[in-house]
Amino acid sequence: MLLTFKCKSYPEVLMYQDHAKRILDLLHKDPVRGVITAEEAPHAVKVVEGEIEESRRHPPTDQVTRDVQAHRGDDPDNEHELIEEVSFPTRAFPLLEMLRSARDNKTDILWGV
Repeated sequence: MLLTFKCKSYPEVLMYQDHAKRILDLLHKDPVRGVITAEEAPHAVKVVEGEIEESRRHPPTDQVTRDVQAHRGDDPDNEHELIEEVSFPTRAFPLLEMLRSARDNKTDILWGV
């Protein structure tokens, strides 16, 4: 399911709910519907930036590669596309930019409404 984040000072940001859940859990927010107020935005920016830095210190494990191999099997003629991992910092960037805009312009962020 897609979530649409809306803010008066920034264009809409669309994210899969599963990907947004990690960020919203950090902020103790409901992943279905909610608001990050202008007063909460400075703290939210710090939390998300901290999580991005932490994720850069700990790169993903080989679990993703093992999962892909288990799915594809040993068939060399398998025509699956090559896996492209999307990192947490890349996924979080649009919402982080929205949070910064909300902080700087003193606007709220809404989703699920």
